[in-house]
Amino acid sequence: MLLPIRTSIRPRRTPYANYALIAANALIFLLEYQQNPNTGNLEFRPWVQHFMLAAVRPQLWQFVSYAFLHGGLMHIIGNMFFLYLFGNNVNDKLGNIGYMCFYLAGAVYSGIGHTLVSGADVLGASGAVAAVTGAYLVLFPQTLITVLYWFFLIGTIEVPALYFIVFKMIIIDNVIIRYTAYVAYDAHLAGYAFGVAAMVAMLATGLITTSRFDLWAMIRQWNRRRRFRDAVSSGYDPFAGRAETRQIKVKEVKSPAQQQKDEKSQELRNEISRRITERNLSAAAALYLELMNHDSGQILPRQNLLDIANQLAGDNKPAESARAYEQFLTHYRTYEYSEQVELMLGILYCRYLNQPKLAVKYLEAAAKKLTDPGQLKMCKDELARLQK
Repeated sequence: MLLPIRTSIRPRRTPYANYALIAANALIFLLEYQQNPNTGNLEFRPWVQHFMLAAVRPQLWQFVSYAFLHGGLMHIIGNMFFLYLFGNNVNDKLGNIGYMCFYLAGAVYSGIGHTLVSGADVLGASGAVAAVTGAYLVLFPQTLITVLYWFFLIGTIEVPALYFIVFKMIIIDNVIIRYTAYVAYDAHLAGYAFGVAAMVAMLATGLITTSRFDLWAMIRQWNRRRRFRDAVSSGYDPFAGRAETRQIKVKEVKSPAQQQKDEKSQELRNEISRRITERNLSAAAALYLELMNHDSGQILPRQNLLDIANQLAGDNKPAESARAYEQFLTHYRTYEYSEQVELMLGILYCRYLNQPKLAVKYLEAAAKKLTDPGQLKMCKDELARLQK
């Protein structure tokens, strides 16, 4: 038995839309049932049947309403758990309105897929949740999913999201294993297909910003490598016509202690890079602090260092975060959004580290360059408070 229990990435903003969907599903579930006075058992209220997705001549509203109904306690707990697990980060990427529209569209498309193939009435959010899971697969394929397993032993393992969702959740659970009665496997598959296709289309057309970690970036990188291999195999020499130059390098002789220190630094840098690739920023930030204690002269690539500084701020480590932001500004002075880093440093020194002189220095520098009205107001408010 395999059960995913958490992902290695956390949303940077509160996923209000996802929480609202979970609350709406829970509230409607509580309203669905009544006690039969004759038997004492719980049963659906009469109105529930009108909002299920009918297999024959379904009403238009049923393609949405069915996704907010559930057939039992374990049914809603399972769906809401997976919606929470994968939906928070998708909500963070799409925004609240975009995510809400995407979720409802996923319910509609999974309902259409079910009615085209199956002849049974259906209810439940699993098709819409499958669409959200498919979106997570595209947006965060390189993150790690912590999976609880129990066979003869009980334990946890970390599996890349790409492999776990594709092979376990889609192929095994919905293609190979289809023996459980009353499970809408075709609605699940339609939801996954919609989630994957919609996210790839939005990334490809620029409707949402891509990153070097998503599936679209992986596809483009694979295509570049394929084209390069094809060109080389057809006779193209990428080094033809280049003047051959030779450089004589003087090898620095290092002591065994220095060599050991350098090897440890490189090992930490490699591990930090791997964790950032997996979007496990908490682990990357912890390794960065270890690297700084080991060798404070080490400098990470620009985006990696900025991500870690932001993570440290989010982890309520103001001193460590300020140190990382300072290092960032020292070595990446031409960063196009340096005023935002200066604003963060000003807030950290003002609110958390009690260093008003440094706070004023960075806030004044940020105020000269900030263009966002909200950020500029925050900056001026902090300056006014410090100068009282």
